[in-house]
Amino acid sequence: MDYCYFVVDTYIDEREGRGAYDEYIREVKPIVESYGGEYLVRTDKITALHPERNPQRVIIIRFPSRQALDECFASKEYQAIMHKRVDSVDARAIIVE
Repeated sequence: MDYCYFVVDTYIDEREGRGAYDEYIREVKPIVESYGGEYLVRTDKITALHPERNPQRVIIIRFPSRQALDECFASKEYQAIMHKRVDSVDARAIIVE
């Protein structure tokens, strides 16, 4: 199987707070899992080793394929909640195949 990994660093503006991000966190998990995504890491416990990279949250999700990953994030279900993340936090994602 050719796994595909979705890796996200999340930066939260302390002045703005988390906004709707906590709601997004609860709602996104069943969507991801319905496309075969498996959370390998989902944590706020992070030790930064570089002063310019200090995220407050890191998420690593393994998908069974790149196609499954793409279908998940293009789905109507995900598109309906995406704004809760976009409007609340600075999230920087990469895809690793």
